[in-house]
Amino acid sequence: MTAERGTAATNGKGGAAGGNGVKSKSKQAASGPGTGIGAGTESQSAFATALPWISLVARLLLGAMWLFYCLPKLGASDANAASVRNFQILPSGLVNVFAYAQPYVELALGLLAIAGLGTRLVAVLSALLLLTYIGGIASLGARGIHITCGCGGAGGQVAVGKTRYTLDILRDILYLVPAAWLIWKPKSKFSADAALLPELPPVAPVPTPRRTTPAKGGSSRR
Repeated sequence: MTAERGTAATNGKGGAAGGNGVKSKSKQAASGPGTGIGAGTESQSAFATALPWISLVARLLLGAMWLFYCLPKLGASDANAASVRNFQILPSGLVNVFAYAQPYVELALGLLAIAGLGTRLVAVLSALLLLTYIGGIASLGARGIHITCGCGGAGGQVAVGKTRYTLDILRDILYLVPAAWLIWKPKSKFSADAALLPELPPVAPVPTPRRTTPAKGGSSRR
C-alpha cells in the first residue's frame, strides 16, 4: 500500500510538472517575437515614436508652402491687388485690403509652422485659407473666367484652354494633407510648443487601501 501511494504521488507531481511545462512553453510561444501581444505592443510603440517626426516633416512642408506663396507677393502689392481683382469675387473696396494683408498672413503662417508655435491653430487657419483658395479657383472655371490664379506670383488673363485650374486645385488639396495631419497630431520634434509648454510627467495614482473582511464561521480542524 505504501509503495502504491508513493508511485501515485510521484506520477501526480510529474503530471503537474509536465502540465506546467506545456503551459509555460505555450505562453512563451504566444509572447515570442513577431507573434501575439508582444508584436502588437512593439508596433504600437514604434508608431508612437515616429509620430513626432512625421509631424515635424508636416510642419516644415506647410511652412515652406506658405513661404513659397508669400515671398513673390511681398513688395508687389499693386500686382497682387490686380491678381485678386481678376477673381471678381471681392467688392472693389476690399480688394486692396485683402491684397495688402494676404502675403503677410501667409508669411506669419509659414514662420509659425516652421517654428512649431501654436501648431494646431496654425494648421486650422492654413486649412481654412487653402479651402478658400480652392473654392475661389473652382469658381473661376464655373464662371468662365480665364486667368492664372496668381498663387506664388502675379496672375493675369490667359487664352481659352490655357488655364490650369485642375492642377491648381490638386496642388492645394495636396497642401491640405500636412495641415490635416497637424490638426490631428500637432506634437512634433524641435517645436516651440514643446519648449514653452513642456509635457508634465504623468502622476502615479494613489493606491487605495483594501478592507479585509473576516471570514464567516471560522476554520474547522479535523
